[in-house]
Amino acid sequence: MDAKPKPQDVDAYLAGQPAAVRTRLETLRRIILETVPEAEEGISYGMPAYRYRGKPLAYFAGHAAHVGLYALPITHEAFAAELSAYRSGKGSVQFPLDRPLPEELVGRMVAFRKAAIEEAYSGGKAAWRRKTRP
Repeated sequence: MDAKPKPQDVDAYLAGQPAAVRTRLETLRRIILETVPEAEEGISYGMPAYRYRGKPLAYFAGHAAHVGLYALPITHEAFAAELSAYRSGKGSVQFPLDRPLPEELVGRMVAFRKAAIEEAYSGGKAAWRRKTRP
């Protein structure tokens, strides 16, 4: 059985997704890049990954029945009440394909993570390492 080749960039990742999933993922990409235009886009752990000031900002992935957003545990803790309506883990949340994507919530989560990175960055190198280590 041949393994599916890993995508080399976000465009290739998106192109390999079913239409319904791809549309959701493109929306997540748009939200992330509109919220943090300076974000560096790439592939990490086989999925689209965004970094800001060299630190992880957010990741996302497509699945059969949902799209996953991985915005690190600190972000998920801060939005725990709003994310309680969704299946989630320590640093992940699943947005089902049969429900509207909470775009405004995702934007606030990404903005929160950006602010956390900036706050840690302003405290010097030691604080930077301590506060933003995933």
